[in-house]
Amino acid sequence: MPLNPELKATIISDNAREDGDTGSTEVQIAIMQGRILQITDHLRTHKKDFHSRRGLLLLVGKRRRLEGYLRNKDVVRYRELIKKLGIREVKPR
Repeated sequence: MPLNPELKATIISDNAREDGDTGSTEVQIAIMQGRILQITDHLRTHKKDFHSRRGLLLLVGKRRRLEGYLRNKDVVRYRELIKKLGIREVKPR
């Protein structure tokens, strides 16, 4: 289930580092966070949808790896982003 195009456009514009930025780490993490919230809401009503649950776990792992990359590159940008998105800070492995 893809993200709504209008919602995706607002997420991109809110988290872009400059005009036209769609691929920076912050934008990628924010888009994944939007999809994670959408799938989580879906799983609240469809508790036995294990295929979506697996997709959610894969997406959370991918977002976590991107967060680790951003944390290693620039801690200040990482902390701003997780505060903005409401993500818990996970200790690095």
